[in-house]
Amino acid sequence: MATTGFVWHERYAWHDIGAGTGPLRAGGWVEPGEQHAEHAATKRRIRNLIDASGLLGKLVQLEPAPATDAQLERFHTPAHIARARELSEGEGGPFGFDAFVGRGSEPIARLAAGGAIAAVDAVMAGRVANAYALIRPCGHHAVAAEGKGFCIYNNVVLAALHARAEHGAERIAIVDWDVHHGNGAQEAFWADPSTLTISLHQENVFPPGSGALEERGGGAGHGANLNLPLPPGCGIGAYEAAFERVIVPALDAFAPDLLLIACGFDAGAHDPMGRQQLNPGAFRTMTRHAMEVAERHCAGRLAMTHEGGYHTGLAPFCGLAVMEQLSGERTEVEDPWELPIASMGWQALQPHQEAAIEAAAALVGEVPRPSA
Repeated sequence: MATTGFVWHERYAWHDIGAGTGPLRAGGWVEPGEQHAEHAATKRRIRNLIDASGLLGKLVQLEPAPATDAQLERFHTPAHIARARELSEGEGGPFGFDAFVGRGSEPIARLAAGGAIAAVDAVMAGRVANAYALIRPCGHHAVAAEGKGFCIYNNVVLAALHARAEHGAERIAIVDWDVHHGNGAQEAFWADPSTLTISLHQENVFPPGSGALEERGGGAGHGANLNLPLPPGCGIGAYEAAFERVIVPALDAFAPDLLLIACGFDAGAHDPMGRQQLNPGAFRTMTRHAMEVAERHCAGRLAMTHEGGYHTGLAPFCGLAVMEQLSGERTEVEDPWELPIASMGWQALQPHQEAAIEAAAALVGEVPRPSA
């Protein structure tokens, strides 16, 4: 059994961006009174199910500390950090495309970044074999000078840069399986051949016009950015084929010494923010693939940061499946979503889905190999 670290802090649930409908904030013609899609209940329910299942007590609790200015400035500009603080200390306000800083949110965003850093610290120091940071606000859309898509600071990018600066990690791989494109890591490491960024996402859902197959990295980093945009409607068969034919071969070619996963559950079948149809077992399987790669190349070093996932009923069971796989512990929880979703039509790999996967597979040969 693996020794698995777990990051959670109640303040993550206190980040508040107000009422809304889906991804839209209330105001104008959007009637107030409903919850915005990015609300606290989904993440808190993940933690609560892990607790109720009896698994929480078998995990190593990792205490997050707020990220410092120096840690944040490894990626974000001072002006970006100052603006987030200014909004947070005032009444809040817009912070880029589809991003919002609520009143008091900036210290919570620092704590989220610090949670990702705490997970990396524990894994790199050997205190745990792997770790999951259940953090909020999410981070994978934030770029150096702008928030995007509910994200203030880019947690997984900051974790990777911390691993390099403080632990000497030389070859870092980031796999983002949130249903939306992992544009922040792509920007951060665009010209860096020592960081492999892979994004498995629904094609052109968010950010608009981002995450195309042709976005390969620049200069010396060409080939080290690999996008796998899938058509909407992909299910268990397509995601398994994507891992077997593209993601695992790319990771094996790159041979990282640390593997990071930006883990979103919004490719789940009932998620309001995506149009894919995975069940919790699919996330368990993807985690197993990640663990096997980490065992082959990283001495098992694997850290996961939480991103999207907005269905309050489905996301907790996806989270539990991932934590069971990471820890090697199976609880007595019977997943009510597993079979109904697996029984949906078009779960098998379809020809048009296979074509998208094969187009990405043709690019694996360009992934930078370790120096001899």
